[in-house]
Amino acid sequence: MAPAKAGTGRLAIVAGSGLLPLYVAEAARRSGEDPFILRLKDEADQQWQGFDNAVVGVGDVAGLSALFRRHDIGRVVLSGGVKRRPGFREIHVNLKALMKLPMALKTLLAGGDDAVLKMVISLIEGQGCHVIGVQDIAPDLLASTGPLGAISPNEDDLRDIAKGAEAAEALGRLDVGQGAVTVGGRIVALEGVEGTDAMLERVARLRDEGRISQRRRGVLVKLCKPQQDLRADLPSIGRSTVENAKRAGLAGVAVEAGRALVIEREATIAAANEAGLFVIGIDRGLPGGVM
Repeated sequence: MAPAKAGTGRLAIVAGSGLLPLYVAEAARRSGEDPFILRLKDEADQQWQGFDNAVVGVGDVAGLSALFRRHDIGRVVLSGGVKRRPGFREIHVNLKALMKLPMALKTLLAGGDDAVLKMVISLIEGQGCHVIGVQDIAPDLLASTGPLGAISPNEDDLRDIAKGAEAAEALGRLDVGQGAVTVGGRIVALEGVEGTDAMLERVARLRDEGRISQRRRGVLVKLCKPQQDLRADLPSIGRSTVENAKRAGLAGVAVEAGRALVIEREATIAAANEAGLFVIGIDRGLPGGVM
C-alpha cells in the first residue's frame, strides 16, 4: 500500500524516542521516499546513519521552520515518545508562530497530551507544511481486528476487555491517557503521564503486595482518545508491552483495530505466543468489540 502524498515537498520525520521513528523511516524508503529525520534534542535515541538528519529542540519552532525551508520539506510525520515539555527558555518562535504563542504557552502549562499535540500540528502547518499520520506511511503497523497471535481471549477476558475499554474511553475524554488494566471486572490501573510500561510495572507491584487478585489474570486495553487527532500519538504496543504484561500477571493485551500501532509485529506476537498471552485488535463498533 503506497503512502498518502497529500501536500508536496520532501517528507520529514520528527523523531522522538523508541523504535517507531525508525520503522516509519524504513517504510518511507521502501515506498521511494527520501525522508529527512528531525531528531528531537534529548529525546531521539536511535542511530540515524544513512539518513539525512539534524537535531532540533522540542520547543524550537523557528529552528524547525528554518530546516523545513533549507531541505524543501512539505510533509511531516510526528513519531516516537517525548518525555517532557519544553521550558519557557526553550521556546523559540518566528513571525508565523508569534500570534499563536500565548495559546501555545497556555496549552503547554495546562493542556493534556492531545491538546499539546494539536497545538504542535497547528504550529507546523502554520509554517506551510502538511502533517500526515504514521499510518499514512506505514499502514502495516496498524492492528487488525481479532486475535493477532495464536491465543484468543476467553469469556472472562472478553468481559475484562469490555470493562477496560469503558475505562480507557473515559480516561481519554479527560485527555489523561490511553490505557487501563482490568482484573476480574475491576479497574486496577489507569495510564497517566508515566506511560504504559510504568503502569504495568505498578500493576506487578500491586499483584506482589496482594492488593490485586492472584487468581484472576486481567487485561490491558489501549484505545485512541475520543477527540484525538489521528495524525499523532496513536496508541502503540510492542515487545516490551507484552513482557511487562506478563510480569503483571495479565492474560493479554487489547488495542483498537485500525487506530493503534503494533511495533515489531513479528517479535511482539512471538513473545506473546511464548508467554501464553493474547494480543487482540478490537472494534468498538462491533457487538462484543471483536469479530
